[in-house]
Amino acid sequence: MVSPSNHEPLLCAPFDRLRTSGYKFTQGEAQCYDPSALTGGIEIDDAKLRELLVALQSGSLAVDEALERLRRLPYEDLGFAEVDHHRALRKGFPEVILGEGKSDEQIVAIAERLLAHGDRLLVTRIGPSSYAALKQAIPDAVYHPAARAATVSRRSEPLLPGVAVVCAGTGDLPVADEAAVTVELMGSQAERVYDVGVAGLHRLLDRLAVLRAANAVVVVAGMEGALPSVVAGLIAAPVVAVPTSVGYGASFGGLAPLLAMLNACAPGVAVVNIDNGFGGGYLAAVINRLACRERGD
Repeated sequence: MVSPSNHEPLLCAPFDRLRTSGYKFTQGEAQCYDPSALTGGIEIDDAKLRELLVALQSGSLAVDEALERLRRLPYEDLGFAEVDHHRALRKGFPEVILGEGKSDEQIVAIAERLLAHGDRLLVTRIGPSSYAALKQAIPDAVYHPAARAATVSRRSEPLLPGVAVVCAGTGDLPVADEAAVTVELMGSQAERVYDVGVAGLHRLLDRLAVLRAANAVVVVAGMEGALPSVVAGLIAAPVVAVPTSVGYGASFGGLAPLLAMLNACAPGVAVVNIDNGFGGGYLAAVINRLACRERGD
């Protein structure tokens, strides 16, 4: 028999595996992990969970209603997707939809469930036709053409300063904009410093004060990928390097800048995948949030 002290955390273990292992579920656990109980979705973060518990404590929320909300916390089965409503609580930001490879109907269905009780939505790699379908279902969705991203933000909190997004050339703008959109939806201000590649280094030096004021800097570059190492050598903050597929034949679709960034001489450089502006922006926003929390901002 599996006991609570030695089985993997319930939120990570499939219901069927735990059930067949001999673990004895309480009635509440069985309902929580039985997919048939997932009749609706709820995206929940620390603030919303705290509100729920305070309401329960004050008596303004009935115990049965609180149980019903928590029952749908882990994930929701849509048949073609398992929507992770628990991610905002674990990570501080809800699940993100990668639009590439999904039908319009799938994107809309997932988006509607994420926003059923949530206040933020990010869809990356989404084209104009898919956005039109999303906009029809969710009128407050906003399209960012350069970033190929759609967002919904129903929060009114001010953005935290502390992130700069740098790109080497105009050809890198789609990836840089994806990073900037991600940063801002995650609650940080993205200071854009564009078209400052190493072929004209004086352009970068003119913006050095902005970079030195940041807690994290995303640097996007294709071609030979030298810019992140240059920036990291000039500032104390961590640099998140994003290689792009921009360049001529021997750039090998972004492989050359990726390898250059991985071999950066300057310390303090973390590298994400080719054209992954979302990943770079996400990491920078997390770093900034932690830095602001440490200072008590």
